[in-house]
Amino acid sequence: MADELTKALNEKNLVIGADKAIKNLKKGKSKKVLISNNCPEKIKQEIIKYKDKAEIIQLEINSEELNVRCKKPFNIAVLSY
Repeated sequence: MADELTKALNEKNLVIGADKAIKNLKKGKSKKVLISNNCPEKIKQEIIKYKDKAEIIQLEINSEELNVRCKKPFNIAVLSY
């Protein structure tokens, strides 16, 4: 899973946030979606609806750790690219 996160962080078209990730899933613009282990269930269920459009990866880290890895000052539940 750490390899997937590292790969995602190096992507030019990385999208941070559930709303943008879901929008891109609906449009078929995302290949992979990474979800933190404490992502709200409602968001997870919305993303899982589009599992046929992109690979969904459940991370083993929480949103607080994800924000540190992404070097952002806010918690991150979902990443996509």
